[in-house]
Amino acid sequence: MASESRSGRPRVSSREVLAEAACELFLEQGYDDTSVSDITRRAGVSRSSFFNYFAAKSDVLWSGFDEQVAVGVDLLRDDAEVASALIEIGAGLRPDALALAITNAEAMGIGAELDRDRAVRQFRLQREIAARLTRDGMPALGAEVHAGALAAAVLAAVWAWADRTAAGHPLAEVLAAAIALADD
Repeated sequence: MASESRSGRPRVSSREVLAEAACELFLEQGYDDTSVSDITRRAGVSRSSFFNYFAAKSDVLWSGFDEQVAVGVDLLRDDAEVASALIEIGAGLRPDALALAITNAEAMGIGAELDRDRAVRQFRLQREIAARLTRDGMPALGAEVHAGALAAAVLAAVWAWADRTAAGHPLAEVLAAAIALADD
């Protein structure tokens, strides 16, 4: 019986392995003092493997959230009810690198980076929601204002869920409550 030959390639990389390595390093030495090379070395993969999954170091923290937002945006574009599409963002989001960063922002030295990236993502989501509301016939100004409130509600719910101020409720439930507040 022939045995399988092994090539000299590094172990298979994955987004989760890289995210875990990044979070460990952010906790150990801080966000600013951690390079992409440090992360790939810790994960045991090549630098190019990192960029197969992430465009930048900060994307390590946001990849799970970004995937779920893409699901919600697809639903918005497919004419799902707006609140339902936004709640769906929470359906597949699990405690991951972002939740760890939110709860350990001070230790990781990442507060300013999280705030900046949160604002970028909130605006992107607002733009998508506003486009949908406008398409549904809402005047442009009203659509922008309402979309801003809804996008802010989504990010506020993620923060409350991650830092446990939501009293252990599932993210979808926290999202529903936040969206209801924004709809008032």
